[in-house]
Amino acid sequence: MRSQEIIGVDGLRVEFVTSVETVHAVDGLDVSFGEGEFVGLLGASGSGKTTFVNVLAGLESATAGVVTVAGHDMGALGSAERARLRREDIGVVFQDNNLIQEFTARENVALPLIMGGAKRRDAHAEADDMLGVLGLEGLGGRAPRQLSGGQQQRVGIARALVGGRRVLLADEPTGALDTENSRAIFGLVAELCREGVTVVVATHDSLIEEFADRILVLRDGRLVEDRPAHGAPVSRR
Repeated sequence: MRSQEIIGVDGLRVEFVTSVETVHAVDGLDVSFGEGEFVGLLGASGSGKTTFVNVLAGLESATAGVVTVAGHDMGALGSAERARLRREDIGVVFQDNNLIQEFTARENVALPLIMGGAKRRDAHAEADDMLGVLGLEGLGGRAPRQLSGGQQQRVGIARALVGGRRVLLADEPTGALDTENSRAIFGLVAELCREGVTVVVATHDSLIEEFADRILVLRDGRLVEDRPAHGAPVSRR
């Protein structure tokens, strides 16, 4: 029995119209994710993985269908409301962790809290706590260039989760990492899920099979597989 739904997707279509054709980036997707579930999203380049993650994050809009995240109808929100949701409920991590190079790790993690109105001292204290959760205790004062690639990605995850956000969306978070660091990142994400965070990771990295609860496979914007990470079939909604 699946836990309480935190993400619901019904009839999702995303189309991009060019001068010569209409591209169906996501073509009729129906799926839901439960609280604390770790979902790996696999598929070849151009399968629709990134577009799907961007729609869940409110970075792109659906052409048709309904997407709800943490109780919010994404299609009913304006850009400012979606930005607020990313500060409060939805964390996003990319392959390029987008850390501000002039800021320390602590300042990078504290930034969404400060933008949300928190006092700097309180935000920095909460940032240090989250860095500790991510195995970076004592490194808050370092600039990104003073951290390894794996450590920088952990700072990005800390920034995406600080403030109690319940959903973590990641697009190729281990794409620039070696096997050891990729394994460490996926293991860390699995631990977060046990604390109730819902995680969706779009990736080409087969290591995710060792850590995720569930694997979805997209092909040409359509869902072609929905199964546990270790192989037995999952009943579809």
